[in-house]
Amino acid sequence: MPYYVYILSSGIGGTLYIGVTNDLVRRVYEHKSAAVEGFTKKHDVKRLIYFEQYEDIENAIRREKRLKKWNRKWKIRLVEENNPNWSDLYPGIASP
Repeated sequence: MPYYVYILSSGIGGTLYIGVTNDLVRRVYEHKSAAVEGFTKKHDVKRLIYFEQYEDIENAIRREKRLKKWNRKWKIRLVEENNPNWSDLYPGIASP
């Protein structure tokens, strides 16, 4: 089963959120629909701008924790190296 580390944003240059999940489509949908109370709902963070896939949960959690400790500049550089326009990647993963 794959696991994902993902970064959401409220918009270009906006608030960032980093999470880990075993079902990226479902989890991002939950953020987008504001189904869960918390940080992303409060700050309107629902644009999927980056993700990585892992084969085991331990490595995914380790990566998530490492990214959360990075300063904002490093996180933005990581996103912009892979998604320079901060495009929402959700439509590409949610389509059958």
